[in-house]
Amino acid sequence: EPLPAYRAPTPAMSTFLSNPTMEGKNKKDVLAKLGKEASFHPFTSNFLNLLVDKSRIGQLDAIAEEFESLYCAQTDTQVATVTSAVKLENEQQFMIAKKIQEMTGAKNIKLKPEVDPSLLGGFVVTYGKDGSGYIDMSVAGQVKQLKNDIVVA
Repeated sequence: EPLPAYRAPTPAMSTFLSNPTMEGKNKKDVLAKLGKEASFHPFTSNFLNLLVDKSRIGQLDAIAEEFESLYCAQTDTQVATVTSAVKLENEQQFMIAKKIQEMTGAKNIKLKPEVDPSLLGGFVVTYGKDGSGYIDMSVAGQVKQLKNDIVVA
């Protein structure tokens, strides 16, 4: 999992790491425990310690986001967000990723699953540069389309 995924569930950790009054040693201790628990590669742990030393640990999310963007560009990886009414199974995610790969011709697809119960059923996929590609297979989208069709007729 990407590093921000370990920080997201605990906003207190982000606050702690971003706090300039906390000593670097304390931050490094917390990061060492997290690294051990999450089985971070030594390069990752060293990088996090460097960010603490240079007082840049508060910018970790932005750094991770930019790294992911550069990595995806370098490896011809298309990032797609799939929003569904319920959590999708791994096989369903794989099928969606495979279809997007066929549509875009990208070498790899990185799927970011999200859940939005207001979709009622089905899913919505956004992909491409700045989310320019959009596929709406949701019940809410079909209801909206049906409503538009009735209003036009």
